Amino acid sequence: MRVVLVAEQLRRGVPGGIGTYVRGLAQGLRALGADGPEVALWASRPRRREHDPVGLLGPVVTSRLPGPVLLWAWDSGLGGFGGRADVVHASSLAVPPRRRAPVTAMVHDLAWRRVPDAFPARGRRWHEAALGRALARASVLLTPSSATADDLVGAGADAGRVEVVEEGADHLPPPDQAAAEACLRRAGVAGRYLLTVSTLEPRKNLARLAAAYQEARPRLPEPWPLVVVGPPGWGEQGPAPGEGVVLVGPVEGATLAALYAGARAVVYVPLVEGFGLPAVEAMAAGVPVVASPMPSTGGAALEVDPLDTGAIAAALVRAATDEGTRSALVDAGTRRAGALTWKATARRHHEIWAAVDG
Repeated sequence: MRVVLVAEQLRRGVPGGIGTYVRGLAQGLRALGADGPEVALWASRPRRREHDPVGLLGPVVTSRLPGPVLLWAWDSGLGGFGGRADVVHASSLAVPPRRRAPVTAMVHDLAWRRVPDAFPARGRRWHEAALGRALARASVLLTPSSATADDLVGAGADAGRVEVVEEGADHLPPPDQAAAEACLRRAGVAGRYLLTVSTLEPRKNLARLAAAYQEARPRLPEPWPLVVVGPPGWGEQGPAPGEGVVLVGPVEGATLAALYAGARAVVYVPLVEGFGLPAVEAMAAGVPVVASPMPSTGGAALEVDPLDTGAIAAALVRAATDEGTRSALVDAGTRRAGALTWKATARRHHEIWAAVDG
């Protein structure tokens, strides 16, 4: 069978977790080899043809339209895929209309409903309309967690059309220690550090995390800095640098892998997550993780209430200093991350697509 995977998210300035899903799924589908489907990626016209992140993943069907126009066409019920395909898979709520082939869609979360104040009004309106289009257009809705599946059923989806497929944790390349050391040196960080990784936007709860870090800092053996990795998003951009909080911006995957491996602990406490890739990326690197409750961790993180700065601070100190806790978290995290592979994710997608095509 031939599957066309919508890869438009990789055209965005900040691909985020959806971009990681596209790359990871493409990686997993390649790993299936002859046991998997033929795959082509579908995206808008690239801005710069000499640097096309979509083309690095496999054969690309390129629209003649630029990204904003292509998305407008999909929102308006135009521009469905008319080429050769048995299934078209949307990687987000940007779901194209159906033409010849059935459409499936991954719905990562309904966070704009859970924490509306963490989204701009325009974003809430688009997401709500896009959810309606997904419900109407997709033969099957995939989600990374049972919590999102329940949210979808509550939003009107037929439970028989919803499938839970966990994401992978093995997508980062081998660590580039030299690049990580150079990144930390530029930021003025020497020695041990704590780490958080996320887009800088209100839903990621960075202002509250920074407050918890300030509470925890005097209780650490040394005033280890909190290194913040990630691109700017919208609205409140998170903690201001200073008082031990160091913003380094986005980094390449190999650099990120090395930053994870070198951290004393990783803390990731968003208000709500459909899955939560940074937590399991850290677990795969063998680092203890403090996290708000989220599906990805499977109980292998030191869980805290993301609204309770005192609880976040106490957990951060414990994960960074208590050797018994650290050892237990690393062992549990390594097992959890090891069970999450993109090949397994891709195999489950293929099974669902085959059923839809059949």
